Amino acid sequence: MRADERKCWFPKKFVIWEHEMEGKTMEDNQRPEPQIAVQKHSIGKQFFSTVTGGIIGSLLTLAVVGPYSDTILDQLHLGNQSKQTVTQSETTKQTTSNNKTSTVEAKETTYQPSDIADMVEQASKSIVGVVNMQQSNRGFSNQSQTVESGTGSGVIFKKDGNSAYIVTNNHVIENASQVEITLSGGEKTTAKIVGADALTDLAVLQIDAKYASSVLEFGDSSTLRSGDQVVAIGNPLGLDFSGTVTQGIISSTERSMPVTTSSGEWELNVIQTDAAINPGNSGGALINTQGLLIGINSLKISESGVEGLGFAIPSNDVIPIVNELIQKGKIDRPYLGVSLEDLEQIPAQYLQDLPQNVTKGTMVTNLDDNSAASKAGLKVQDVIISFNGSKIENSSDLRKNLYTNVKIGDKVNLEIYRNGKLQKITVTLSK
Repeated sequence: MRADERKCWFPKKFVIWEHEMEGKTMEDNQRPEPQIAVQKHSIGKQFFSTVTGGIIGSLLTLAVVGPYSDTILDQLHLGNQSKQTVTQSETTKQTTSNNKTSTVEAKETTYQPSDIADMVEQASKSIVGVVNMQQSNRGFSNQSQTVESGTGSGVIFKKDGNSAYIVTNNHVIENASQVEITLSGGEKTTAKIVGADALTDLAVLQIDAKYASSVLEFGDSSTLRSGDQVVAIGNPLGLDFSGTVTQGIISSTERSMPVTTSSGEWELNVIQTDAAINPGNSGGALINTQGLLIGINSLKISESGVEGLGFAIPSNDVIPIVNELIQKGKIDRPYLGVSLEDLEQIPAQYLQDLPQNVTKGTMVTNLDDNSAASKAGLKVQDVIISFNGSKIENSSDLRKNLYTNVKIGDKVNLEIYRNGKLQKITVTLSK
């Protein structure tokens, strides 16, 4: 929802990148989607502050490992308010689309292993190490070389012809000039980035099918219940601990984590588990006792005195994203063409015309001349309070409605305040 900065009416937001290992390559026609980060809101110098100023509560840690042991905990702040953010399984035959590209589906059940060890032994064959390699200039010679920037985990979930596909987190491979894969047996190969999506924090990699001795199939995360036993498999603290297995239960089947990504603020739907998830586990597997992939491990809350708060992206959220990434290389979403700032972050002098009872909403701060919003008559400093009848309290609410409830070409009704007066605007969404 970024817009042309020629219409910016106050200084740009300051974004603090708190981990440097994340990245992805992309085709020239793809829009860049930078890493998840802590975003420090600012409008003018009066809002300059330290990163930690005003942030209370836990630290939400992306489960990735940086190149050095003293910086392996890449941390994101999670505040105690909804606005404060950090910054996203009977055999079923694979279906075939019109363009002959197969898709993956959830399985209802599979074999019953004699014990957890049998299931883990089979599932572990599909778990890989993912190494993010980036270009770095060394010394005064300014010569560029490829160096390891960080490591995470991945899951081989599909084989199709001569190709095998790996799902991991977007933040594991973001900004990578090259991605190296370490297989469960120790063999190494390089991977192509098929596509990545910053908002859902998911990415798909492609390797030669000869390296995929086994595929871990998706389960149905909607069948999970609190108390169900699960196992996490990944590479905590780097490849020296590859294939580490931890066991726990589902602590909650549905949590909503406010995250800030470079593609905008988002409410990431996650499963909570007490199975240990540590830096390096990002992109690894959360599996049920039937040996099915029911989540992609992504986050943990790291705070003194707090244990067992790990989070995974549910398989039912992962499946449609990885299928679209394989088919298109990206996720198509409606484009409104605005940049936004939550009302509670706006200085009082810019809100003098707003009715006193209007305390929630999101303000347009930048506008793309050729966007759907501009063509519909939306203007900078308009305050959006409703989207198709749904109350909008912040920019995350707007993005959630825009990206999940409507599609490209739909007409949406916005309620806005302009110069203190309530107005209605209809926008036809573009790509």
